Amino acid sequence: MRENQLKKRIAEGKAGLGVISPTIDPTICEYIGLLGMDFYMIDGEHGAISASDITNLVRACELRKTTPLARIRSVDTKLILQYMDAGIMGVMMPTIDNVEDVKQLVEAIKYPPLGKRGLGPVRAADYMQGPMSQAAYVKFANEQTLVLPQIETMECVKNLPELCEIEGVDGFIIGPRDLAMSMGYYDGPGHDEVKKVLDEIFTTILDSGKWFGTVAGNAEQAEALIKRGASLVMNSVQGLIKTSGNAFLKARQ
Repeated sequence: MRENQLKKRIAEGKAGLGVISPTIDPTICEYIGLLGMDFYMIDGEHGAISASDITNLVRACELRKTTPLARIRSVDTKLILQYMDAGIMGVMMPTIDNVEDVKQLVEAIKYPPLGKRGLGPVRAADYMQGPMSQAAYVKFANEQTLVLPQIETMECVKNLPELCEIEGVDGFIIGPRDLAMSMGYYDGPGHDEVKKVLDEIFTTILDSGKWFGTVAGNAEQAEALIKRGASLVMNSVQGLIKTSGNAFLKARQ
């Protein structure tokens, strides 16, 4: 278990920038790390990523000093355990709307006494070959891992004040596209009503002492979100390729 540099950066009052990616190629993780991104979010919800792919993706992130995070498809405690045991340092969980779901997520990510994560001689624990005692490792791992429920529905927004009170939750990631869909806006989150709800979400989270993250399509959007209080901002690998690719193709006659 390594120190979570993203969590440390946020604790110092700095925002973390990174990407979310559905690919299974560790080389992409290295590219992103070499760019200097703070984190790499493995998308196990929309990506065809198996538990056996995770270890090599995490290794590539660690090689280039990028914090490996993951979005996992559901609050499946055994699946979450496999991701965590491979070395994932934080989980963004989609489709999670109520107190029971979020508490179950905390329990899956954290070792006792904060949670119910099972302990084994696995990669995240240096296969129990490292210098830490078991007690020291359990305490350290609980301090380093991030619990990040994702806000994507109006039901989640309704329950947000209660969710912010749950011990073990570090922050929330807001998915504006799905949130807009939940509000009946199927063409995207650019509507004033959606923007108003987003502002209310930001305020509720920050007032609770938690932090929030979300997505940005470019540097200007990222800067505006950071000024609004975002601690984590991500683009997608495919979004970055599209933006730079379209800019390059303007030279074609």
